[in-house]
Amino acid sequence: MDSKLVQDSQMAIKVNTDLFDKCHRFTAASELIKRGVYPFFRMIESAQDPEVIMGGKKMIMVGSNNYLGLTNHPKVKEAAIEAVRKYGTGCAGSRFLNGTLDIHVQLEEKLAHFMRKEAALVFSTGFQVNLGVISALVGKDDIVIIDKMDHASIIDGCRLAFGEVKRFKHNDMADLERILVENNGRGKLIVVDGVFSMEGDIVNLPDVIRLNRKYNARLMIDDAHGIGVLGITGRGTAEYFDLENQVDLIMGTYSKSLASIGGFVAGDKDVIQYVKHFARSLIFSASPPPASVAAVSAAIDIIESEPERIEMLWKNTNRMMKGLRDAGFDIGNTQTPIVPILVGDDEVAFKMVMMLQEECIFANVAVSPAVPPGKALIRTSYMATHTDEHLDRVLEAFKKVGKLIGLI
Repeated sequence: MDSKLVQDSQMAIKVNTDLFDKCHRFTAASELIKRGVYPFFRMIESAQDPEVIMGGKKMIMVGSNNYLGLTNHPKVKEAAIEAVRKYGTGCAGSRFLNGTLDIHVQLEEKLAHFMRKEAALVFSTGFQVNLGVISALVGKDDIVIIDKMDHASIIDGCRLAFGEVKRFKHNDMADLERILVENNGRGKLIVVDGVFSMEGDIVNLPDVIRLNRKYNARLMIDDAHGIGVLGITGRGTAEYFDLENQVDLIMGTYSKSLASIGGFVAGDKDVIQYVKHFARSLIFSASPPPASVAAVSAAIDIIESEPERIEMLWKNTNRMMKGLRDAGFDIGNTQTPIVPILVGDDEVAFKMVMMLQEECIFANVAVSPAVPPGKALIRTSYMATHTDEHLDRVLEAFKKVGKLIGLI
């Protein structure tokens, strides 16, 4: 074939390739919408309380991470309002330059004390914490080792790091040790969720720490779903196992128990100082807004002064675990207020969550890649502020819908 024709053909292919072709081919969401089983981006018209308003109708919320019920607490809201009055609505710059306010530093000191660490550093989102910390610490000669069920933000933080990434089977200590043995002598960071956000189970922290020490690795816990939930005083997974002084770095978010948006990392002051100057997601992002910072500070005060909230959270959690199991649902190995109902098939999960909505229950659906293929589930989560009446109604709705779709 004439070489010019080949070149012209190749050029035509390049010219005719449209970056947006993939967007036009993506029809999965619109097909679910047409069938009335699209369970995402549902619009809520009220605060994240045990009951919410959606489409003008009152729904019982069992799809929120507002574990301690603080997002609509009067003291938290008033703290945010006062911060806006004093500081305005934003900082107009990054923490690195003009965006550090006195309340940022005060919150960092409070978080360090709360987490029983030397220092803490606040970020604008929890996702940015994992992006920034992991990519700052793991260099080209290092290795980062993660659980296969770790949160997406951990995975993306690893992608940004220059080091090698290895995954071990979920909570499988033999597989973790295999990777540690194979990489002995390298700089190693193990990153694990404290509470796994879909299944609700807890990391085997004592054995992770045993291996961590044995092979001279460093350990970071993403405790987004552990802080305010686990431990006698709500300090998370490390407190739950009485191993706080054995964990190098603890990451947390504000969007769960701490009633706002943002995140932080706590650890030794030298490590935090290093992260401050090398975490790109901190240096090149706008500073957390004053209202968010003040809300978190007030939420910590409430957690420390009202321990009964954690007690009520666990009372409600245990009630729902027992109720769902007794009804015949498979809730897996959950150990926390995250209580999944294992469904398996994506289509059944989509139908089930919308049928629950018809019963005025707001729950979440999780399908691949949030969970492994064929392991679709309905993700429920509970609050300290749910009443017995709320929970009774949730159980009745699940029983009704579970029977209609043949799950129980």
